[in-house]
Amino acid sequence: MKKLIVLSLIPFCFSCYQIERNCADFKIGTFTFNYVVDGEERTGTFVRTNDLNIDYFENTVDSASIRWVNDCEFIQTKINPKTTAEAEAIHMKILSTTDSSYTFEYKLAVKKTNSALRVEKGTAYLKQ
Repeated sequence: MKKLIVLSLIPFCFSCYQIERNCADFKIGTFTFNYVVDGEERTGTFVRTNDLNIDYFENTVDSASIRWVNDCEFIQTKINPKTTAEAEAIHMKILSTTDSSYTFEYKLAVKKTNSALRVEKGTAYLKQ
């Protein structure tokens, strides 16, 4: 009987916790993010408007069009891809937010046949 009571209380402990997702606060703006290349951590910057995402990293500027699915998700497609891999659309999803950052995940918008779907996560920070 005691086990039944304890087990029935577990869902109540987790139901009170809600992840903050104020995605609309991060739809447009200038952001920074950290990434690793050959074991070295680097910082990139990107500017997002309602329909464009402009990346600045390693002395390169790269532009993509974006289409918002809802306040927390959008599809990003490079404007001038140099390879077929770059032409593939990316699905971005904001998972959680804070006052000055958001955690996101991204993956190919269309899964390739006979390939495992690779999902990556990251954090973007509002540039002050």
